[in-house]
Amino acid sequence: MADHVDHNSNLIFSIGTQVVTLRNITGEGGRILLPQGSVGVVVRAPADLVHSYRIRFLDGREESLRREDVMLLARFKEGEIGDSQVTAGRNDLFSRVIFRCVIGSRAYGLESEQSDTDYRGIYLPVADLHWSLYGVPDQIERQETQEQYWELQRFLVLALKANPNVLECLYTPIIEKITPLGEELLQMRSSFLSRLVFQTYNGYVTSQFKKMQADIRNQGQVKWKHVMHLIRLLIAGISVLRQGFVPVRVDEQREQLLAIKRGEVAWSETEKLRLSLHRDFEQAVQLTSLPERPDYERANALLLKARRAAMQEELP
Repeated sequence: MADHVDHNSNLIFSIGTQVVTLRNITGEGGRILLPQGSVGVVVRAPADLVHSYRIRFLDGREESLRREDVMLLARFKEGEIGDSQVTAGRNDLFSRVIFRCVIGSRAYGLESEQSDTDYRGIYLPVADLHWSLYGVPDQIERQETQEQYWELQRFLVLALKANPNVLECLYTPIIEKITPLGEELLQMRSSFLSRLVFQTYNGYVTSQFKKMQADIRNQGQVKWKHVMHLIRLLIAGISVLRQGFVPVRVDEQREQLLAIKRGEVAWSETEKLRLSLHRDFEQAVQLTSLPERPDYERANALLLKARRAAMQEELP
């Protein structure tokens, strides 16, 4: 829902925010001064989640209340409307998975004996759930088995925005489950590739590089796994722009990347490599044959087809 109020348990309410009490406010002898559900305004906010708010109520009374004692008025009125966790709690959404694959080190060919197996994929909720008052979650996950599935529309939007993790799902060599609809999605995977790859991959590389700089400042050294993934991502981005294909396995660069991960390559050498790859990346975007934008209409047509198919109980 467009007007759904996001709930963030770490949010600190600012001065002027309207809140509702979640318990009775009592005085001497247990006398109720303000009943549960009373509306007040924050007049003083703490700097953290440990200390109390100062709340002024309609009768002019002020009370000090902790974060767990109050809720945003807008959130309180909303109740369960738009709360997709209601849907998740009442239904087995994992039974609606149309595509499951393996990404990460095992898909790259960089795994060790200690490596986890990271499962990713897509689920398609039945139409009734999608149309319901509660909606459906953008993603579902099982932490114990390293599984995470995006709702189909969310997956398509991320793919159209050239999210590297999502694009790798479409090109991974390890697919564990796929339905006919999932097959159709894979057949059109090149429709998601565009020059947006240059911006999104650059963003991820920049983020990783900032982490590495922070590690040097704080610990005096980098985490070599981060360095390896930065180099791998640059190599992948160059290949996407040059070849119109997302390389997941890194067979040709495997030994070089593993040497970086083990810390066997000097920082100065990895910096030279990073800068050289970045120049290649910038050159590749100037010469690429990829379109400026992905094929939105083809993706939309698939989504509409999936929504119609979701009216049937059988998984398409």
